[in-house]
Amino acid sequence: MTTENQTTNRERAVRVLSGWAVLPLHLVFLPVCISLLVYSIASGIRAVDHPYWGAMALALVGLVLWIIAISGFFTLQPNEARVLVLFGAYKGTVRSSGFHWANPFYSNSSYRPAASMAALAKDTDATTKKLATATNPHPRNKVSLRTRNFNSERLKVNDKRGNPIEIAAVIVWRVHDTAQALFDVDDYDNYVRVQSESAIRHLASCYSYDHGEDNEVTLRSGVEEVSAALRTELQQRLGKAGVVVDEARLTHLAYAPEIAQAMLRRQQAEAIIAARQKIVQGAVGMVDLALRELSDKHVLMLDDERKASMVSNLMVVLCGESEVHPVVNAGTLYT
Repeated sequence: MTTENQTTNRERAVRVLSGWAVLPLHLVFLPVCISLLVYSIASGIRAVDHPYWGAMALALVGLVLWIIAISGFFTLQPNEARVLVLFGAYKGTVRSSGFHWANPFYSNSSYRPAASMAALAKDTDATTKKLATATNPHPRNKVSLRTRNFNSERLKVNDKRGNPIEIAAVIVWRVHDTAQALFDVDDYDNYVRVQSESAIRHLASCYSYDHGEDNEVTLRSGVEEVSAALRTELQQRLGKAGVVVDEARLTHLAYAPEIAQAMLRRQQAEAIIAARQKIVQGAVGMVDLALRELSDKHVLMLDDERKASMVSNLMVVLCGESEVHPVVNAGTLYT
């Protein structure tokens, strides 16, 4: 079994004639052809009772050439390019905005075959059917170089620990190489959508949602690291279509509904435990400080039993949740 490597196309910049320079020639050529046609008919009939066939044929040929040549005019807006294809051969790309004229035989078709889209729409959703029946989205092989946003749908995937989560991202991208975009992939708009969703799914499976191991980057805590990893993977995938990814960030991140309540209770329990640990650490420090201050300043001397009683009372006061109600002891510690 043999495999063939796909040829990678590269964009080539070409220069075409200014439309404003060619337009006067067209405006002059048309009345010349019409005048020659009228002359061949009128003068020929007066002189030889039939038109001058040679002049008439020349005028008709000139009119046909004028009609063909006028289709070579085209305009480009800023951040727009046109890919020039002559009889199936790629000739280059025009990126300069303005009014231009090029070979009228350059292909004016779109890169997206309507027949294949219609066939695909038979067994796909309504959105794809709408795309298949829409008018030509890229007339005359024009490609937009503007920055675009792709906001993915909420995808349900499993994170690194197998927990089901919902994740979505926004991707800022633009076409960098028009030849790759049109010739190396079938439909670069759809390619960006499919590969972006695939990259988001793969990213979610490489990281835990939260509560990772020591110094482990998670989806919640490592926002910058996760965004950089997503952008790198997207660039590797979309670079084949001549696309540059400017930015990629998560826009939605949550546990799936079926485990959201359980995970919420776990988070609440962990928050309570962490708060309790802080309270206990602070209380122990305060008690230790109180005992040392009393001893160092010789305010009073306590034996071990009285220290234990004092520590117990202070810990109850400092760690208790309810309001403390003091009890006055009229006797001694031992009665």
